Amino acid sequence: MAVLRAVPWRYDLPASLVVFLVALPLCVGVAVASGVPAELGLVTGIVGGLLVGALPGSSLQVSGPAAGLTVLVHEAVQEYGAGALGVLVLLTGLLQLAMGALRLGRWFRAMSASVVHGMLAGIGLTLLLGQLYALADRRAPGTGPEKIAGLPALLRDAVTGAADRGALALGVATLLVLVAWKYLPPRLARAVPGPLAAVGLAAAVTALFDLPVARVEVAGLLDVVQLPDRAALGALATTAGVGTVLAFTLIASAETLFSAAAVDRMHHGPRTDYDRELTAQGIGNALCGLLGALPMTAVIVRSATNVQAGARTKASRVLHGGWLLLFTALLPGALGLVPLTALAAVLVHAGAKLVPVRRIAALCREHRGEAAVLAATAVSIIATDLFEGVLIGIGLAVAKSAWQTSHLQIGVEERPAAPGAEEAPLRVAPLRVRLSGNATFLRLPRLLDTLERLPADRPVELDWSGLRHLDHACTVALTTWAAQHRARSTAPLAVDPPLPTVV
Repeated sequence: MAVLRAVPWRYDLPASLVVFLVALPLCVGVAVASGVPAELGLVTGIVGGLLVGALPGSSLQVSGPAAGLTVLVHEAVQEYGAGALGVLVLLTGLLQLAMGALRLGRWFRAMSASVVHGMLAGIGLTLLLGQLYALADRRAPGTGPEKIAGLPALLRDAVTGAADRGALALGVATLLVLVAWKYLPPRLARAVPGPLAAVGLAAAVTALFDLPVARVEVAGLLDVVQLPDRAALGALATTAGVGTVLAFTLIASAETLFSAAAVDRMHHGPRTDYDRELTAQGIGNALCGLLGALPMTAVIVRSATNVQAGARTKASRVLHGGWLLLFTALLPGALGLVPLTALAAVLVHAGAKLVPVRRIAALCREHRGEAAVLAATAVSIIATDLFEGVLIGIGLAVAKSAWQTSHLQIGVEERPAAPGAEEAPLRVAPLRVRLSGNATFLRLPRLLDTLERLPADRPVELDWSGLRHLDHACTVALTTWAAQHRARSTAPLAVDPPLPTVV
């Protein structure tokens, strides 16, 4: 009872309803796109809420069907059959449990802020682009570039009336309610979440006027649940099958923990324990595999919605799983009143809010390199998928950091000739070359250009004592240059301290 009293129901209960409304179309949409019955996506969403939501790891992150695995799941079902899906997901869960036990989750904390915000922007834009088609009751193209290429035709159909006018009007009206809701008196806006009010109004209008628009369709959950097919183990016991299991595991784990990094930046509550979250995901996927359902990850869209709706504890995500179970198992007719175009409007609004416009503007003014990484990550996600896009963003962030941290200062100055020197080489003022900073292969062209321009008839003193780091490539280059300079020069060369021996 003390635990129940500690739950801030005023915040978590409304937030759970909002997350439920956002999770419903995602669960159904991911399942349909994966080539399996829609109910399997709902099963994964229910497990993600009721089971994973109650486990330790992240407090506000919400789990469900993995959008980033849609293409991979579809290909696996086509190649190995629907009966193999449960085995694939079960093995994925077991591998995640092993990774959590080995405490590998914490390594995903090494994430650039620009990559995280680029991930949010990429997911938001991908979601927005796809749901714009659903607003007009049209099926979205499969890839991000195809979605963008199809926008002119979609706009033309909307203007000329070729698109479903009823669905489009209802979706646009729902979107306008969502945008305008925050301008209502604060007491009303806080009492009823905007998405809940917008979808409720859309459902009421649809029922009142009996509008001929597509609505949510759900059958029985028990009819689609099936145990893993043992025969599928033989089909998966190949190099390609093992590769598919590893791909499921890596993508599901990366999507979850990258999402955790993003969600932690959106609230001030407890931080995610990455190892425990990875273990929780493993338990969830193992159960989903036993039920023959879709693989699970933490989903940034519903997680961000959970935070934005004001959730304070994990109770909101557990409750959202309860709503999914209650309404899809006991009251499927109630879901039949909700038009898909209204849910698409909720997702368009949620996707737009994921794009960090203010941060992008600030980075463009102050840190253009970070802005470039953010933009490249977002564009890569739209052009490929979440996993590949984030990997590209991380690669760019690492390359940018390596370039910025490999600063090398090269100073060339004349020293006065030694007084009273009689030998000819010492009558000429020697050149002192000072190196400081970090000498890495990234700075080799500039370093060698400077050294090779030194005259052969003047004494040279190379002082590299100010270097904090000298990598192997620069060591080899300096040793080679020194040997060549001594061979062709008529003046002495002094190197202080002596260069290390090249192996």
